[in-house]
Amino acid sequence: MSIIDIDRWEEILITITRNKTRSVLTAFGIFWGIFMLVALIGGGNGLQQMMSRNFAGFATNSCFIISQQTSEPYKGFRKGRKWDLENHDVEVLRTRIHEIEDISPCLFKWGSAVVRGDKKGTFTARGTRPDYDKIEKQTMMYGRFINDVDMSEQRKICTIGKRIYETLFKKGENPCGEYIRVDGIYYQVVGVCSGVSNINIGGSSEEMINIPFTTMQQAYNYGKTVHIICLTAKHGTAVSALEPKIQELIKYNHLISPSDPQAVMVLNMEEMFKMIDSLFTGIRTLVWLVGLGTLLAGAIGVSNIMMVTVRERTVEIGIRRAIGARPQDIMRQILSESMVLTSIAGLTGISFAVLILQVAEVGVTASGTEAHFQVSFWTAIGMALLLLSLGIMAGMAPAYRAMSIKPVDAMRDE
Repeated sequence: MSIIDIDRWEEILITITRNKTRSVLTAFGIFWGIFMLVALIGGGNGLQQMMSRNFAGFATNSCFIISQQTSEPYKGFRKGRKWDLENHDVEVLRTRIHEIEDISPCLFKWGSAVVRGDKKGTFTARGTRPDYDKIEKQTMMYGRFINDVDMSEQRKICTIGKRIYETLFKKGENPCGEYIRVDGIYYQVVGVCSGVSNINIGGSSEEMINIPFTTMQQAYNYGKTVHIICLTAKHGTAVSALEPKIQELIKYNHLISPSDPQAVMVLNMEEMFKMIDSLFTGIRTLVWLVGLGTLLAGAIGVSNIMMVTVRERTVEIGIRRAIGARPQDIMRQILSESMVLTSIAGLTGISFAVLILQVAEVGVTASGTEAHFQVSFWTAIGMALLLLSLGIMAGMAPAYRAMSIKPVDAMRDE
Protein backbone atom coordinates (compact mmCIF):
# COMPACT_ATOMS: atom_id res chain seq x y z
CA MET A 1 0.00 0.00 0.00
CA SER A 2 1.60 3.28 -1.11
CA ILE A 3 1.84 6.21 1.26
CA ILE A 4 0.24 8.38 -1.46
CA ASP A 5 -2.94 6.30 -1.59
CA ILE A 6 -5.85 8.68 -2.15
CA ASP A 7 -8.46 6.10 -1.19
CA ARG A 8 -6.63 5.28 2.00
CA TRP A 9 -6.32 8.92 3.11
CA GLU A 10 -9.92 9.57 2.14
CA GLU A 11 -11.00 6.68 4.33
CA ILE A 12 -8.93 8.01 7.24
CA LEU A 13 -10.57 11.42 6.84
CA ILE A 14 -14.06 9.93 6.71
CA THR A 15 -13.39 7.83 9.80
CA ILE A 16 -12.08 10.79 11.81
CA THR A 17 -14.92 13.12 10.75
CA ARG A 18 -17.64 10.52 11.15
CA ASN A 19 -18.15 11.65 14.75
CA LYS A 20 -16.76 15.18 14.79
CA THR A 21 -17.50 15.97 18.43
CA ARG A 22 -15.80 12.81 19.67
CA SER A 23 -12.78 13.39 17.43
CA VAL A 24 -12.38 17.01 18.55
CA LEU A 25 -12.65 16.14 22.25
CA THR A 26 -10.18 13.29 21.81
CA ALA A 27 -7.71 15.47 19.91
CA PHE A 28 -7.96 18.21 22.54
CA GLY A 29 -6.08 16.06 25.06
CA ILE A 30 -3.11 15.81 22.69
CA PHE A 31 -3.44 19.47 21.69
CA TRP A 32 -3.42 20.69 25.28
CA GLY A 33 -0.59 18.40 26.35
CA ILE A 34 1.79 19.45 23.55
CA PHE A 35 0.72 23.11 23.92
CA MET A 36 1.54 23.09 27.63
CA LEU A 37 4.87 21.35 27.05
CA VAL A 38 6.06 23.72 24.31
CA ALA A 39 4.73 26.84 26.07
CA LEU A 40 6.35 25.90 29.36
CA ILE A 41 9.69 25.07 27.73
CA GLY A 42 9.71 28.31 25.73
CA GLY A 43 8.53 30.36 28.70
CA GLY A 44 11.19 28.76 30.90
CA ASN A 45 13.87 29.63 28.33
CA GLY A 46 12.72 33.25 28.23
CA LEU A 47 12.58 33.58 32.02
CA GLN A 48 16.05 32.05 32.34
CA GLN A 49 17.42 34.55 29.84
CA MET A 50 15.78 37.42 31.71
CA MET A 51 17.24 36.17 34.97
CA SER A 52 20.67 35.64 33.42
CA ARG A 53 20.68 39.20 32.10
CA ASN A 54 20.36 40.41 35.68
CA PHE A 55 23.76 38.82 36.32
CA ALA A 56 25.30 39.73 32.96
CA GLY A 57 28.68 41.39 33.25
CA PHE A 58 29.47 39.91 36.66
CA ALA A 59 32.19 37.27 36.91
CA THR A 60 30.56 34.02 37.98
CA ASN A 61 33.56 33.19 40.19
CA SER A 62 33.50 36.45 42.15
CA CYS A 63 32.83 37.40 45.75
CA PHE A 64 32.55 40.58 47.81
CA ILE A 65 33.91 41.05 51.34
CA ILE A 66 32.19 43.50 53.71
CA SER A 67 32.91 44.36 57.36
CA GLN A 68 30.14 44.12 59.96
CA GLN A 69 29.86 44.51 63.71
CA THR A 70 31.39 41.70 65.75
CA SER A 71 29.03 39.29 67.49
CA GLU A 72 31.54 37.92 70.04
CA PRO A 73 33.96 39.58 72.51
CA TYR A 74 37.64 38.82 71.83
CA LYS A 75 40.97 39.79 73.41
CA GLY A 76 39.53 42.62 75.47
CA PHE A 77 37.28 43.98 72.72
CA ARG A 78 33.57 44.04 73.46
CA LYS A 79 30.81 42.45 71.46
CA GLY A 80 29.31 44.72 68.77
CA ARG A 81 32.62 46.44 67.92
CA LYS A 82 32.70 48.30 64.62
CA TRP A 83 35.76 47.88 62.42
CA ASP A 84 36.78 48.63 58.83
CA LEU A 85 38.59 46.80 56.07
CA GLU A 86 41.90 48.44 55.13
CA ASN A 87 44.43 48.62 52.29
CA HIS A 88 46.57 46.11 54.19
CA ASP A 89 43.81 43.49 53.91
CA VAL A 90 43.88 43.76 50.12
CA GLU A 91 47.64 43.21 49.99
CA VAL A 92 47.50 40.32 52.46
CA LEU A 93 44.80 38.54 50.47
CA ARG A 94 46.67 39.16 47.20
CA THR A 95 49.97 37.76 48.49
CA ARG A 96 48.80 35.01 50.85
CA ILE A 97 45.98 33.43 48.81
CA HIS A 98 47.46 32.42 45.47
CA GLU A 99 44.12 31.16 44.12
CA ILE A 100 42.87 34.76 43.79
CA GLU A 101 42.90 35.98 40.17
CA ASP A 102 41.77 39.62 40.43
CA ILE A 103 41.20 41.81 43.48
CA SER A 104 39.99 45.39 43.79
CA PRO A 105 39.05 47.48 46.85
CA CYS A 106 36.09 49.89 46.57
CA LEU A 107 35.07 53.07 48.36
CA PHE A 108 31.67 54.73 48.14
CA LYS A 109 30.25 58.20 48.74
CA TRP A 110 26.49 58.05 48.44
CA GLY A 111 24.48 61.19 47.67
CA SER A 112 27.31 63.05 45.95
CA ALA A 113 26.32 66.35 44.35
CA VAL A 114 27.33 66.37 40.67
CA VAL A 115 27.29 69.63 38.70
CA ARG A 116 28.12 70.66 35.14
CA GLY A 117 27.15 74.21 34.24
CA ASP A 118 23.49 74.70 35.06
CA LYS A 119 22.81 70.95 35.17
CA LYS A 120 23.11 68.96 38.36
CA GLY A 121 22.08 65.73 40.04
CA THR A 122 22.70 63.48 43.04
CA PHE A 123 24.58 60.27 42.35
CA THR A 124 27.08 57.84 43.91
CA ALA A 125 30.86 58.23 43.72
CA ARG A 126 32.88 55.01 43.74
CA GLY A 127 36.63 54.72 44.15
CA THR A 128 38.01 51.60 42.48
CA ARG A 129 40.96 50.08 40.66
CA PRO A 130 41.34 49.00 37.00
CA ASP A 131 40.95 45.33 38.05
CA TYR A 132 37.30 46.02 38.88
CA ASP A 133 36.56 45.87 35.15
CA LYS A 134 37.35 42.14 35.29
CA ILE A 135 34.89 41.62 38.13
CA GLU A 136 32.00 43.71 36.79
CA LYS A 137 32.45 44.28 33.07
CA GLN A 138 32.15 47.94 32.12
CA THR A 139 30.64 48.50 28.68
CA MET A 140 32.06 51.80 27.46
CA MET A 141 29.82 54.09 25.38
CA TYR A 142 32.61 56.66 25.16
CA GLY A 143 36.27 56.69 26.11
CA ARG A 144 37.94 54.26 28.52
CA PHE A 145 37.89 52.95 32.08
CA ILE A 146 40.34 53.80 34.88
CA ASN A 147 43.93 52.60 34.25
CA ASP A 148 47.10 52.05 36.30
CA VAL A 149 48.57 55.46 35.46
CA ASP A 150 45.45 57.15 36.86
CA MET A 151 46.04 55.20 40.06
CA SER A 152 49.76 55.87 40.44
CA GLU A 153 49.47 59.59 39.68
CA GLN A 154 46.24 60.04 41.66
CA ARG A 155 44.65 61.78 38.70
CA LYS A 156 41.41 63.67 39.12
CA ILE A 157 39.62 61.83 36.34
CA CYS A 158 36.38 59.83 36.32
CA THR A 159 34.05 57.70 34.27
CA ILE A 160 30.33 58.33 34.54
CA GLY A 161 27.27 56.10 34.17
CA LYS A 162 24.79 56.34 31.32
CA ARG A 163 22.12 58.13 33.36
CA ILE A 164 24.63 60.70 34.61
CA TYR A 165 25.66 61.33 31.01
CA GLU A 166 21.99 61.81 30.01
CA THR A 167 21.53 64.26 32.91
CA LEU A 168 24.62 66.41 32.34
CA PHE A 169 25.22 66.21 28.58
CA LYS A 170 23.25 66.59 25.38
CA LYS A 171 22.34 63.48 23.43
CA GLY A 172 25.18 62.49 21.09
CA GLU A 173 27.67 64.84 22.76
CA ASN A 174 31.11 63.32 23.46
CA PRO A 175 31.83 64.03 27.16
CA CYS A 176 35.46 62.85 27.12
CA GLY A 177 37.74 65.72 28.12
CA GLU A 178 34.93 67.70 29.74
CA TYR A 179 34.94 68.54 33.46
CA ILE A 180 32.26 67.89 36.06
CA ARG A 181 32.20 68.92 39.72
CA VAL A 182 31.66 66.16 42.28
CA ASP A 183 31.23 67.35 45.87
CA GLY A 184 33.10 70.53 45.03
CA ILE A 185 36.05 68.84 43.27
CA TYR A 186 36.54 69.01 39.51
CA TYR A 187 37.17 65.75 37.61
CA GLN A 188 37.87 65.24 33.93
CA VAL A 189 35.53 62.74 32.28
CA VAL A 190 37.45 60.01 30.41
CA GLY A 191 34.60 57.60 29.69
CA VAL A 192 30.90 56.73 29.89
CA CYS A 193 29.82 53.32 31.19
CA SER A 194 26.58 51.66 30.11
CA GLY A 195 25.10 49.30 32.67
CA VAL A 196 25.08 45.59 31.80
CA SER A 197 24.01 43.95 35.04
CA ASN A 198 21.03 44.63 37.31
CA ILE A 199 23.07 43.62 40.35
CA ASN A 200 23.87 46.68 42.41
CA ILE A 201 27.06 46.65 44.48
CA GLY A 202 26.88 50.01 46.21
CA GLY A 203 24.40 51.28 43.64
CA SER A 204 23.46 51.07 39.97
CA SER A 205 26.46 51.23 37.61
CA GLU A 206 24.47 53.61 35.38
CA GLU A 207 24.31 56.12 38.25
CA MET A 208 27.91 55.67 39.38
CA ILE A 209 30.91 58.02 39.10
CA ASN A 210 34.06 55.88 39.04
CA ILE A 211 37.13 57.62 40.47
CA PRO A 212 40.65 56.13 40.89
CA PHE A 213 40.82 54.46 44.31
CA THR A 214 43.90 56.39 45.41
CA THR A 215 42.35 59.71 44.36
CA MET A 216 39.15 59.05 46.28
CA GLN A 217 40.99 58.03 49.46
CA GLN A 218 42.77 61.36 49.41
CA ALA A 219 39.82 63.52 48.26
CA TYR A 220 37.43 62.25 50.94
CA ASN A 221 40.07 61.74 53.64
CA TYR A 222 39.25 58.03 53.96
CA GLY A 223 42.80 57.21 55.02
CA LYS A 224 43.38 53.46 54.74
CA THR A 225 39.70 52.54 54.92
CA VAL A 226 38.15 50.17 52.34
CA HIS A 227 34.36 49.67 52.14
CA ILE A 228 34.26 46.51 50.02
CA ILE A 229 36.92 44.14 48.69
CA CYS A 230 35.95 42.53 45.37
CA LEU A 231 37.81 39.51 44.01
CA THR A 232 37.64 36.59 41.60
CA ALA A 233 39.06 33.09 41.97
CA LYS A 234 41.37 31.49 39.43
CA HIS A 235 39.90 29.07 36.89
CA GLY A 236 39.19 25.70 38.50
CA THR A 237 39.04 27.11 42.04
CA ALA A 238 35.69 27.36 43.82
CA VAL A 239 35.05 30.61 45.67
CA SER A 240 33.55 28.60 48.54
CA ALA A 241 37.00 26.97 48.98
CA LEU A 242 38.55 30.43 49.46
CA GLU A 243 36.03 31.67 52.02
CA PRO A 244 37.63 29.99 55.08
CA LYS A 245 41.06 31.37 54.13
CA ILE A 246 39.66 34.87 53.59
CA GLN A 247 37.80 34.79 56.90
CA GLU A 248 40.85 33.51 58.78
CA LEU A 249 43.28 36.14 57.44
CA ILE A 250 40.97 39.12 57.90
CA LYS A 251 39.87 38.08 61.39
CA TYR A 252 43.49 37.62 62.42
CA ASN A 253 44.44 41.10 61.10
CA HIS A 254 41.63 42.82 63.00
CA LEU A 255 41.63 40.81 66.26
CA ILE A 256 38.24 39.24 65.62
CA SER A 257 37.23 35.93 67.19
CA PRO A 258 37.84 33.05 64.73
CA SER A 259 34.40 31.69 65.62
CA ASP A 260 32.57 34.98 65.00
CA PRO A 261 29.93 34.14 62.32
CA GLN A 262 28.95 37.68 61.27
CA ALA A 263 31.92 40.05 61.55
CA VAL A 264 33.21 39.27 58.04
CA MET A 265 30.47 38.91 55.43
CA VAL A 266 31.47 37.19 52.18
CA LEU A 267 28.89 37.57 49.42
CA ASN A 268 29.58 34.57 47.18
CA MET A 269 28.28 35.24 43.66
CA GLU A 270 29.33 31.74 42.55
CA GLU A 271 26.87 30.18 44.98
CA MET A 272 24.16 32.54 43.77
CA PHE A 273 24.76 31.52 40.14
CA LYS A 274 24.69 27.83 41.12
CA MET A 275 21.43 28.36 42.99
CA ILE A 276 19.84 29.98 39.93
CA ASP A 277 21.08 27.13 37.69
CA SER A 278 19.69 24.53 40.11
CA LEU A 279 16.38 26.37 40.23
CA PHE A 280 15.95 26.33 36.46
CA THR A 281 17.12 22.70 36.24
CA GLY A 282 14.33 21.82 38.66
CA ILE A 283 11.84 23.91 36.68
CA ARG A 284 12.82 22.19 33.40
CA THR A 285 12.44 18.77 35.02
CA LEU A 286 9.00 19.70 36.37
CA VAL A 287 7.97 21.07 32.96
CA TRP A 288 8.87 17.82 31.22
CA LEU A 289 7.13 15.71 33.87
CA VAL A 290 3.93 17.78 33.67
CA GLY A 291 4.02 18.01 29.85
CA LEU A 292 4.77 14.33 29.23
CA GLY A 293 2.20 13.31 31.83
CA THR A 294 -0.47 15.41 30.10
CA LEU A 295 0.54 14.02 26.70
CA LEU A 296 0.40 10.46 27.99
CA ALA A 297 -3.08 11.08 29.35
CA GLY A 298 -4.10 12.43 25.94
CA ALA A 299 -2.60 9.39 24.19
CA ILE A 300 -4.55 7.07 26.49
CA GLY A 301 -7.70 8.98 25.59
CA VAL A 302 -6.94 8.53 21.88
CA SER A 303 -6.36 4.81 22.44
CA ASN A 304 -9.67 4.43 24.25
CA ILE A 305 -11.59 6.23 21.52
CA MET A 306 -9.89 4.13 18.86
CA MET A 307 -10.96 1.01 20.74
CA VAL A 308 -14.55 2.26 20.63
CA THR A 309 -14.17 3.01 16.92
CA VAL A 310 -12.85 -0.48 16.23
CA ARG A 311 -15.80 -1.96 18.14
CA GLU A 312 -18.22 0.09 16.04
CA ARG A 313 -16.49 -1.03 12.82
CA THR A 314 -16.47 -4.73 13.64
CA VAL A 315 -18.69 -5.60 10.65
CA GLU A 316 -16.68 -3.41 8.28
CA ILE A 317 -13.39 -5.00 9.37
CA GLY A 318 -14.90 -8.48 9.13
CA ILE A 319 -16.05 -7.83 5.55
CA ARG A 320 -12.58 -6.60 4.65
CA ARG A 321 -11.05 -9.75 6.05
CA ALA A 322 -13.59 -11.82 4.11
CA ILE A 323 -12.71 -10.22 0.78
CA GLY A 324 -8.96 -10.72 1.26
CA ALA A 325 -7.56 -7.94 3.48
CA ARG A 326 -4.53 -9.12 5.40
CA PRO A 327 -4.15 -8.53 9.16
CA GLN A 328 -1.20 -6.23 8.40
CA ASP A 329 -3.48 -4.07 6.22
CA ILE A 330 -6.03 -3.75 9.01
CA MET A 331 -3.28 -2.90 11.52
CA ARG A 332 -1.75 -0.33 9.19
CA GLN A 333 -5.12 1.35 8.67
CA ILE A 334 -5.86 1.68 12.40
CA LEU A 335 -2.34 2.92 13.17
CA SER A 336 -2.61 5.46 10.35
CA GLU A 337 -5.86 6.83 11.75
CA SER A 338 -4.33 7.12 15.23
CA MET A 339 -1.16 8.82 13.93
CA VAL A 340 -3.11 11.28 11.77
CA LEU A 341 -5.39 12.25 14.66
CA THR A 342 -2.50 12.78 17.12
CA SER A 343 -0.35 14.55 14.51
CA ILE A 344 -3.04 17.04 13.53
CA ALA A 345 -3.86 17.78 17.17
CA GLY A 346 -0.18 17.94 18.17
CA LEU A 347 0.99 20.16 15.33
CA THR A 348 -1.92 22.51 16.00
CA GLY A 349 -0.87 22.63 19.65
CA ILE A 350 2.78 23.37 18.72
CA SER A 351 1.73 26.13 16.31
CA PHE A 352 -0.55 27.75 18.88
CA ALA A 353 2.15 27.57 21.55
CA VAL A 354 4.70 29.18 19.20
CA LEU A 355 2.20 31.95 18.45
CA ILE A 356 1.59 32.64 22.15
CA LEU A 357 5.35 32.60 22.85
CA GLN A 358 5.96 35.05 19.99
CA VAL A 359 3.34 37.42 21.40
CA ALA A 360 4.99 37.16 24.84
CA GLU A 361 8.43 37.83 23.32
CA VAL A 362 7.19 40.92 21.47
CA GLY A 363 5.53 42.22 24.64
CA VAL A 364 8.66 41.71 26.77
CA THR A 365 10.94 43.22 24.11
CA ALA A 366 8.67 46.26 23.86
CA SER A 367 9.12 46.82 27.60
CA GLY A 368 12.88 47.14 27.08
CA THR A 369 13.99 43.65 28.13
CA GLU A 370 15.49 41.37 25.52
CA ALA A 371 14.53 37.71 25.89
CA HIS A 372 13.62 34.89 23.50
CA PHE A 373 10.48 32.98 24.51
CA GLN A 374 10.82 30.24 21.92
CA VAL A 375 11.93 26.63 21.58
CA SER A 376 14.82 25.59 19.37
CA PHE A 377 14.37 24.02 15.93
CA TRP A 378 15.61 20.64 17.15
CA THR A 379 13.26 20.75 20.10
CA ALA A 380 10.37 21.25 17.66
CA ILE A 381 11.62 18.31 15.55
CA GLY A 382 11.81 16.21 18.70
CA MET A 383 8.22 17.18 19.55
CA ALA A 384 7.06 16.08 16.08
CA LEU A 385 8.80 12.70 16.49
CA LEU A 386 7.28 12.40 19.96
CA LEU A 387 3.82 12.93 18.44
CA LEU A 388 4.39 10.18 15.90
CA SER A 389 5.54 7.84 18.68
CA LEU A 390 2.47 8.66 20.75
CA GLY A 391 0.25 8.08 17.73
CA ILE A 392 1.76 4.62 17.24
CA MET A 393 1.49 3.80 20.95
CA ALA A 394 -2.12 4.97 21.09
CA GLY A 395 -3.05 2.86 18.05
CA MET A 396 -1.27 -0.37 18.97
CA ALA A 397 -3.95 -1.82 21.26
CA PRO A 398 -6.89 -0.95 18.95
CA ALA A 399 -4.89 -2.27 15.97
CA TYR A 400 -4.29 -5.63 17.63
CA ARG A 401 -7.95 -5.73 18.61
CA ALA A 402 -8.92 -5.11 14.97
CA MET A 403 -6.51 -7.80 13.73
CA SER A 404 -8.13 -10.36 15.99
CA ILE A 405 -11.59 -9.85 14.42
CA LYS A 406 -12.61 -12.82 12.27
CA PRO A 407 -15.17 -12.63 9.42
CA VAL A 408 -17.50 -15.18 11.01
CA ASP A 409 -17.50 -13.23 14.29
CA ALA A 410 -18.26 -10.04 12.41
CA MET A 411 -21.23 -11.66 10.66
CA ARG A 412 -22.47 -12.97 13.99
CA ASP A 413 -22.12 -9.45 15.48
CA GLU A 414 -24.25 -8.14 12.60
